[in-house]
Amino acid sequence: MENFTIYNPVKLHFGKNVLENLPASAAQYGNRILLIYGKDSIKKSGLYEKIINLLKDFEVVEYQGIKSNPIIEDVNAAAKIARQNQVDLIIAVGGGSVIDSAKVIASAIYYDGDAWDIMTNKIAVENSKPLFAILTLAATGSEMNAFAVVQNKKTMEKIGWGNPPLSFPKESFLDPMLTYTVSAKYTAYGMADMIAHSLEAYFGDGYSPLSDNFVIANIKEVIQAGKPLLNELNNYDLRARIMYAGTIALNGTMSNGKKYADWGVHSLGHILSLLYDMPHGASLTIAYPAWMKIHSVALADKIIKLGKEIFMVDTVDETISEFEKLFLAFDCPIRIGDWGIPKSDFETIEKYFIKNKVDGMVHKFNDTMRTEVLELMF
Repeated sequence: MENFTIYNPVKLHFGKNVLENLPASAAQYGNRILLIYGKDSIKKSGLYEKIINLLKDFEVVEYQGIKSNPIIEDVNAAAKIARQNQVDLIIAVGGGSVIDSAKVIASAIYYDGDAWDIMTNKIAVENSKPLFAILTLAATGSEMNAFAVVQNKKTMEKIGWGNPPLSFPKESFLDPMLTYTVSAKYTAYGMADMIAHSLEAYFGDGYSPLSDNFVIANIKEVIQAGKPLLNELNNYDLRARIMYAGTIALNGTMSNGKKYADWGVHSLGHILSLLYDMPHGASLTIAYPAWMKIHSVALADKIIKLGKEIFMVDTVDETISEFEKLFLAFDCPIRIGDWGIPKSDFETIEKYFIKNKVDGMVHKFNDTMRTEVLELMF
């Protein structure tokens, strides 16, 4: 095992009606708040009105319209509003896209230039406004980690960034009832993301058996709670189990004792989201089976362990097939064509796989392998 230090400073409020803690928590940081969120879903559900009532004693300015695959233009625009209003605290309401954007905004407040300079580490920001997250979509785990993913349509890049400890949320509020309005399809995409995050750690660099067992247990939990949840969207206990699994999948628990996770599958999926605005979880269910096939010889033992522990099968091919069946049971795509993308787009996708050097931190691709994995994704 590698040496490691566990540090996660996020104060996590989990359970029914935890938003009641919001005013007292916010008061620790000041009176001026930037509230950021996506489209109109929080207004339709009544959550927006509830938050505004809870914050009635604060000065609140808003930025609405964060996209499901967040873009740097929104980060820059929201940071400008925050600077102009000299906010003390940012509150992000939504899923990973809103929370990821807020992490970059919190640092971009201190930089007058393009926030893409922060994302690409061209400039180092040494300050960050405090951030709260109110989670409405269980998926990315962004509520309890220091990392963000944002895309730039001008440069055609979608990349990750983090600046721990500054980019951790200070506090996160997770009430499973706030996810009741999420459709079965987007609930499933979120569950696919949790599985993918767990697997990225599992296939990381290093020997850490307990962390690997956490991965297996978390994937089992997603399967056991997730399948019935898709038919019982207002079941509190199932929503709670899935929400907790999403947080645990990417708060460091799965990779302790390893040098780092791999992230090769996310690298592939990011190109599909960039080109086709595909939901993140859907891009991962297309990429993971192909990725496991391309690395099946080198990773045979690890893949077989997953098969035995999760699906009760004992070969590489059977294990990959079981993951495909699982994703199909979640009504997620497993081939690019399932998304309605024609084979004639092959060369375009291949170009961006090569241009953006899609790769893992551990299990590497050369250009030939980038083409081969794309063939498997079709």
